[in-house]
Amino acid sequence: MQIPMQITFRGMDPSPAVEERVRGEVAKLETYSDRITGCHVVVEKAQHRHHQGDLFHVRVDLTMPGAELVVKRDPAERRSHEDVYVAVRDSFDATRRQVMDHIRRIRDQARQEPAGRG
Repeated sequence: MQIPMQITFRGMDPSPAVEERVRGEVAKLETYSDRITGCHVVVEKAQHRHHQGDLFHVRVDLTMPGAELVVKRDPAERRSHEDVYVAVRDSFDATRRQVMDHIRRIRDQARQEPAGRG
């Protein structure tokens, strides 16, 4: 990655364990594409407005040549996001799908370009 990865915690204290998990997920993404140039991850504890546990919101901003991929999961969508690790996993699963879709689009475009004349 050309730009160092950034992790921001909002509404909660920074967690070395969560940071380690995020770094591991980013490392997995880099196995799918070595063209990732930047990544910013925001882990946010949602406002406590309900009777059950707090929910976590994870946003992943990923930069690749020709694309800026943004994945954000609204904590209201899933009760399972009361666990920060589940929220991180789900967000990176979605990010991985977007990376793979982007790679497929690039490959399809390259195949459709006419061969160079020699």
